[in-house]
Amino acid sequence: MHGMMEETKLKKSAQPIVTLSDTTTFKGVLRFKEMLCIRGNFSGTIQAESGELIIDKGAAVQADLISVTSLTVYGTVRAPVRASDKIDLCSGAEIRGDLAAGRLRIADGVIFEGKCSMIDAGKEDIEIFARPTSEIKAELRQG
Repeated sequence: MHGMMEETKLKKSAQPIVTLSDTTTFKGVLRFKEMLCIRGNFSGTIQAESGELIIDKGAAVQADLISVTSLTVYGTVRAPVRASDKIDLCSGAEIRGDLAAGRLRIADGVIFEGKCSMIDAGKEDIEIFARPTSEIKAELRQG
C-alpha cells in the first residue's frame, strides 16, 4: 500500500510545467491548459479556464484580464483576476487589481490593492437557516 501512495505522488509531481524564464518578455494573448509558471515579464491577456498559473518571485505581469482555474502569486501582478477555484497570494507578492475567486488565501507580507469578491466554485452550499428552528430543534432532540 505504501508503494501505491508513492507512485501517486510521483504521477502528480510529474505533471509538465511550462515555464517562461526570467529572461523572457512576452506581450499578447496567452492561452494554455494545465500549468504555466511565469518568471519573466508579461503584458496582455491570460485566458486559461482549465489552467493553473504561477507568477514566480521577481516576475512582473500586467494584464487587462487574467482568467484561470487557480493563481499562485509570489511576484508582481497588475490585473483584474478571475479564478474559478482559488487564488493564493504568497509572502512578498504585490497585486493591484480586483480579484474574483472561489477561495482566497493572503499570506503575511502581501501588498494588495483592489476589491475582492467570492464566486460560486460549483459547490453546493448548505443553508442552515433555510429551515424553521423548530424543525432543527426537534431533529437535535431525536439524535
